[in-house]
Amino acid sequence: MLLLIWGAGFTLTACARGGSAGLELYLRTNQAEIDKPASVDDRPARFVVASGTPARAIGQNLEQAGLIRDATLFEAYVRANGLDNRLAAGEFTLAPSMTLREIAESLTRAQAAAISITIPEGWRLEQTADYLSRRGLLGEQEGAAYRDMALAGDLTGLDPSRYPFLQQRPAGSSLEGYLFPDTYLIPASAPTARDVLAHQLDTFGQRVLPLFEEVQAAGDTRLSLHEVLTLASIVEREAVVAEERPAIAGVYLNRLAAGMRLDADPTVQYAMGYQPAAEQWWKTPVFLEEYSSVDSLYNTYLYAGLPPGPIAAPGLSSIRAVLYPAQHDYLYFVAIPDGSGRHVFATTFAEHEENVRRYLSGG
Repeated sequence: MLLLIWGAGFTLTACARGGSAGLELYLRTNQAEIDKPASVDDRPARFVVASGTPARAIGQNLEQAGLIRDATLFEAYVRANGLDNRLAAGEFTLAPSMTLREIAESLTRAQAAAISITIPEGWRLEQTADYLSRRGLLGEQEGAAYRDMALAGDLTGLDPSRYPFLQQRPAGSSLEGYLFPDTYLIPASAPTARDVLAHQLDTFGQRVLPLFEEVQAAGDTRLSLHEVLTLASIVEREAVVAEERPAIAGVYLNRLAAGMRLDADPTVQYAMGYQPAAEQWWKTPVFLEEYSSVDSLYNTYLYAGLPPGPIAAPGLSSIRAVLYPAQHDYLYFVAIPDGSGRHVFATTFAEHEENVRRYLSGG
């Protein structure tokens, strides 16, 4: 998408006509909207600003393009922060998923090119670090920094006040589960580990936190945010068919309520870590003897309850499945080996054994 801005006249809102005082009042009234994106659409948009285009015209065109929701707020923000004279002419890569603040700051950097980074749902943070380094999206040193900071939960160089939700983690926890999987536009000029981490944490705060707080306020979950993410990460690794996520989440919640072990295969895979021979992070297949031989608190075949933390990056649909699980009496499920990714569910162990015999034992 190519948008050219030539600085033509636009109809002004009543607030804008009120001059600087009106804009300052409007900014104070709508302060919270500065850090909200126009939408969750993260598709890159090519945006061109011609030399001499005023802030008001840029804001109007950003709104018209769906990159921001409020042109007047954009003008108020850039004027109040002295950015109106720093808005640069040139070509920019933006997205509706960026906040108004991020877009305004991006437009102060002439010819601000960006690269697109896609982090899939269900990856563990080491996979993401490997991907960022291997694809050259981050240099080797910055890729290692991403991994080290994420594993240590190190926010050095970031503003911790922007991420109060991280304070709910158990002491010593990594950032696993909090680094939202999505497509991000990162500055192409020497991007850093902090750039990627900040984008992921900002997006988590924008998309996940409001959903969790809404469900928590309604009294519809007794789980903490950390527990929700932990269970959602297991659902993310188990579910193949999207519509089965709430049912799978319901099974695990039923097992927790009954005091049963989760017996979740992905937790064993996570505990086993990287497999050099197969060059993969998630060992496939996992054999029966490995369920009992991998001694780790993450092994839910050995230890009851949830593991200490998330095992991967859950997407919004898996998080939603845990917050809005299917209501049923199932305690077991087994994958149907027909390539569909679907599962068959059971209430009793006898029913489960019959499903295993029917689908996995050729009976």
